[in-house]
Amino acid sequence: MLKDGCMTITMPKEVDHHCAEQLRKETDLLIGAYRIKRLIFDFSFTEFMDSSGIGVLIGRCKNMGYHGGEVEAANLNERVQKIFVVSGLHKIIPVTTGNSQE
Repeated sequence: MLKDGCMTITMPKEVDHHCAEQLRKETDLLIGAYRIKRLIFDFSFTEFMDSSGIGVLIGRCKNMGYHGGEVEAANLNERVQKIFVVSGLHKIIPVTTGNSQE
């Protein structure tokens, strides 16, 4: 979903090495094409994320930072929240309770 320079990416059920590369490519393409300033990763349906998914998030943080943008994560379930804490993602990506694109 894209609105006023803010894009929400609905993350897949499993964010692993099988989908990470395509997710990275498509997200970077959209960020560049639409000059996104705020990127929200919506984890409403995500049940699993491995290190490749963590890498995608960190990489998008860096890319958005180069362009003066910001990244947020929304709708983390208990399992994904634990991954954020253990990996340290919660220190670099603000976590919101819902889609604050409205």
